[in-house]
Amino acid sequence: MFVKLDGRNVLVVGAGVVGESKILGLLETGARVRVVALRASEGVRELANIGKIILEERGFTIGDLDGAFLAVVATTSRELNELVFQEAQCRGILCNVVDVPEQCDFYYPAVVRRGDLQIAVSTTGQSPSLAKKIRQQLERQFGEGYPEWLRELGDTRRRVLASDLDAQRKRELLSSLASAEALDEAITTVKAQIVKEGVA
Repeated sequence: MFVKLDGRNVLVVGAGVVGESKILGLLETGARVRVVALRASEGVRELANIGKIILEERGFTIGDLDGAFLAVVATTSRELNELVFQEAQCRGILCNVVDVPEQCDFYYPAVVRRGDLQIAVSTTGQSPSLAKKIRQQLERQFGEGYPEWLRELGDTRRRVLASDLDAQRKRELLSSLASAEALDEAITTVKAQIVKEGVA
Protein backbone atom coordinates (compact mmCIF):
# COMPACT_ATOMS: atom_id res chain seq x y z
CA MET A 1 0.00 0.00 0.00
CA PHE A 2 1.31 3.43 -0.93
CA VAL A 3 -0.13 6.06 1.40
CA LYS A 4 -0.48 9.67 0.29
CA LEU A 5 1.12 11.76 3.02
CA ASP A 6 1.07 15.09 1.23
CA GLY A 7 -0.17 17.65 3.76
CA ARG A 8 -0.63 15.05 6.52
CA ASN A 9 0.66 15.66 10.05
CA VAL A 10 3.45 13.29 11.01
CA LEU A 11 5.12 13.17 14.41
CA VAL A 12 8.71 11.98 14.67
CA VAL A 13 10.06 11.24 18.14
CA GLY A 14 13.85 11.24 18.12
CA ALA A 15 16.20 13.30 15.98
CA GLY A 16 19.51 11.49 15.83
CA VAL A 17 21.09 10.03 12.70
CA VAL A 18 18.30 7.46 12.23
CA GLY A 19 15.57 9.97 12.98
CA GLU A 20 17.10 12.39 10.50
CA SER A 21 16.97 9.82 7.71
CA LYS A 22 13.31 9.12 8.44
CA ILE A 23 12.53 12.84 8.51
CA LEU A 24 14.17 13.36 5.12
CA GLY A 25 12.14 10.50 3.66
CA LEU A 26 8.92 11.95 5.06
CA LEU A 27 9.69 15.37 3.62
CA GLU A 28 9.94 13.79 0.16
CA THR A 29 6.29 12.74 0.50
CA GLY A 30 5.09 16.26 1.26
CA ALA A 31 4.14 15.41 4.85
CA ARG A 32 4.04 18.14 7.52
CA VAL A 33 6.68 16.93 9.94
CA ARG A 34 6.86 17.82 13.62
CA VAL A 35 9.83 16.51 15.60
CA VAL A 36 10.12 16.09 19.34
CA ALA A 37 13.51 15.11 20.77
CA LEU A 38 15.73 15.85 23.74
CA ARG A 39 18.62 16.46 21.32
CA ALA A 40 18.66 16.92 17.56
CA SER A 41 21.38 16.35 14.98
CA GLU A 42 22.81 19.34 13.15
CA GLY A 43 20.98 18.21 10.02
CA VAL A 44 17.63 18.18 11.80
CA ARG A 45 18.31 21.60 13.34
CA GLU A 46 19.11 22.96 9.88
CA LEU A 47 15.82 21.60 8.51
CA ALA A 48 14.05 23.44 11.33
CA ASN A 49 16.03 26.64 10.71
CA ILE A 50 14.95 26.76 7.06
CA GLY A 51 11.33 26.01 7.95
CA LYS A 52 11.10 22.48 6.55
CA ILE A 53 10.02 20.98 9.87
CA ILE A 54 8.84 22.01 13.32
CA LEU A 55 11.40 20.98 15.94
CA GLU A 56 10.82 20.95 19.69
CA GLU A 57 13.89 19.97 21.70
CA ARG A 58 12.29 18.56 24.84
CA GLY A 59 10.90 15.34 26.21
CA PHE A 60 7.90 13.61 24.63
CA THR A 61 4.44 14.14 26.12
CA ILE A 62 1.30 12.19 25.25
CA GLY A 63 -0.31 15.34 23.85
CA ASP A 64 2.33 15.41 21.11
CA LEU A 65 0.24 12.80 19.30
CA ASP A 66 -2.76 15.13 19.04
CA GLY A 67 -3.68 15.58 15.39
CA ALA A 68 -1.02 13.19 14.07
CA PHE A 69 -1.88 10.92 11.16
CA LEU A 70 1.08 8.69 11.86
CA ALA A 71 4.10 8.57 14.15
CA VAL A 72 7.68 7.47 13.70
CA VAL A 73 9.75 6.68 16.78
CA ALA A 74 13.54 6.66 16.55
CA THR A 75 14.95 6.78 20.07
CA THR A 76 17.32 4.55 22.01
CA SER A 77 14.91 4.29 24.95
CA ARG A 78 12.87 1.08 24.90
CA GLU A 79 10.55 2.51 27.54
CA LEU A 80 9.84 5.66 25.54
CA ASN A 81 9.41 3.69 22.33
CA GLU A 82 6.87 1.44 24.05
CA LEU A 83 5.02 4.42 25.54
CA VAL A 84 4.66 6.20 22.19
CA PHE A 85 3.63 3.01 20.42
CA GLN A 86 1.00 2.07 23.00
CA GLU A 87 -0.46 5.57 23.07
CA ALA A 88 -0.58 5.66 19.27
CA GLN A 89 -2.42 2.32 19.31
CA CYS A 90 -5.01 3.70 21.73
CA ARG A 91 -5.61 6.67 19.44
CA GLY A 92 -5.72 4.71 16.18
CA ILE A 93 -2.57 6.42 14.90
CA LEU A 94 -0.29 4.42 12.64
CA CYS A 95 3.11 3.99 14.29
CA ASN A 96 6.57 2.74 13.34
CA VAL A 97 9.18 2.15 16.03
CA VAL A 98 12.41 1.94 14.05
CA ASP A 99 14.09 -1.49 14.18
CA VAL A 100 11.34 -3.01 16.35
CA PRO A 101 9.10 -4.92 13.87
CA GLU A 102 6.58 -5.96 16.53
CA GLN A 103 5.94 -2.28 17.27
CA CYS A 104 5.26 -1.30 13.68
CA ASP A 105 1.93 -0.77 11.96
CA PHE A 106 3.86 -0.15 8.74
CA TYR A 107 7.38 -0.70 7.46
CA TYR A 108 9.76 1.53 5.57
CA PRO A 109 10.50 -0.17 2.27
CA ALA A 110 13.59 0.31 0.16
CA VAL A 111 12.20 2.22 -2.83
CA VAL A 112 13.32 2.50 -6.43
CA ARG A 113 11.97 5.76 -7.89
CA ARG A 114 11.81 6.31 -11.62
CA GLY A 115 9.43 9.24 -11.91
CA ASP A 116 5.93 7.94 -11.27
CA LEU A 117 7.22 4.37 -11.25
CA GLN A 118 7.93 3.31 -7.69
CA ILE A 119 9.06 -0.18 -6.74
CA ALA A 120 9.07 -0.94 -3.03
CA VAL A 121 11.00 -3.78 -1.39
CA SER A 122 10.25 -4.82 2.16
CA THR A 123 11.50 -7.56 4.43
CA THR A 124 8.92 -6.49 7.08
CA GLY A 125 11.77 -5.15 9.16
CA GLN A 126 13.73 -8.43 9.26
CA SER A 127 16.68 -7.32 7.11
CA PRO A 128 16.84 -3.72 5.86
CA SER A 129 20.30 -4.55 4.43
CA LEU A 130 18.82 -7.21 2.14
CA ALA A 131 16.06 -4.83 1.05
CA LYS A 132 18.73 -2.23 0.21
CA LYS A 133 20.72 -4.71 -1.88
CA ILE A 134 17.65 -5.78 -3.82
CA ARG A 135 16.77 -2.11 -4.36
CA GLN A 136 20.23 -1.51 -5.81
CA GLN A 137 19.77 -4.43 -8.21
CA LEU A 138 16.39 -3.07 -9.29
CA GLU A 139 17.88 0.39 -9.83
CA ARG A 140 20.28 -1.12 -12.35
CA GLN A 141 17.49 -3.13 -13.99
CA PHE A 142 15.02 -0.27 -14.22
CA GLY A 143 17.00 2.54 -15.83
CA GLU A 144 16.40 6.23 -16.32
CA GLY A 145 14.17 5.79 -19.40
CA TYR A 146 11.10 4.86 -17.40
CA PRO A 147 9.73 8.29 -16.36
CA GLU A 148 9.20 9.51 -19.94
CA TRP A 149 7.82 6.16 -21.09
CA LEU A 150 5.42 6.07 -18.15
CA ARG A 151 4.18 9.59 -18.93
CA GLU A 152 3.49 8.49 -22.50
CA LEU A 153 1.72 5.36 -21.24
CA GLY A 154 -0.46 7.48 -18.97
CA ASP A 155 -1.42 9.85 -21.79
CA THR A 156 -2.21 6.97 -24.13
CA ARG A 157 -4.18 5.11 -21.45
CA ARG A 158 -6.39 8.15 -20.86
CA ARG A 159 -7.05 8.45 -24.60
CA VAL A 160 -7.89 4.75 -24.93
CA LEU A 161 -10.25 4.85 -21.94
CA ALA A 162 -12.01 7.93 -23.33
CA SER A 163 -12.44 6.35 -26.77
CA ASP A 164 -15.56 4.64 -28.15
CA LEU A 165 -13.83 1.24 -28.41
CA ASP A 166 -15.50 -1.71 -26.74
CA ALA A 167 -14.20 -2.86 -23.34
CA GLN A 168 -12.40 -5.95 -24.67
CA ARG A 169 -10.50 -3.95 -27.29
CA LYS A 170 -9.52 -1.37 -24.67
CA ARG A 171 -8.09 -4.12 -22.45
CA GLU A 172 -6.12 -5.56 -25.37
CA LEU A 173 -4.66 -2.19 -26.32
CA LEU A 174 -3.70 -1.31 -22.74
CA SER A 175 -2.05 -4.69 -22.27
CA SER A 176 -0.02 -4.35 -25.48
CA LEU A 177 1.18 -0.86 -24.47
CA ALA A 178 2.87 -2.31 -21.38
CA SER A 179 4.42 -5.29 -23.17
CA ALA A 180 8.10 -6.16 -23.00
CA GLU A 181 8.47 -5.29 -26.68
CA ALA A 182 6.99 -1.84 -26.15
CA LEU A 183 9.32 -1.28 -23.21
CA ASP A 184 12.40 -2.36 -25.17
CA GLU A 185 11.46 0.01 -27.98
CA ALA A 186 10.91 2.89 -25.54
CA ILE A 187 14.27 2.32 -23.81
CA THR A 188 16.09 2.12 -27.15
CA THR A 189 14.51 5.43 -28.16
CA VAL A 190 15.50 7.11 -24.90
CA LYS A 191 19.08 5.82 -25.16
CA ALA A 192 19.32 7.11 -28.72
CA GLN A 193 18.12 10.53 -27.58
CA ILE A 194 20.70 10.64 -24.78
CA VAL A 195 23.51 9.73 -27.19
CA LYS A 196 22.31 12.32 -29.72
CA GLU A 197 22.10 15.08 -27.10
CA GLY A 198 25.49 14.08 -25.70
CA VAL A 199 27.10 14.31 -29.13
CA ALA A 200 25.32 17.61 -29.86
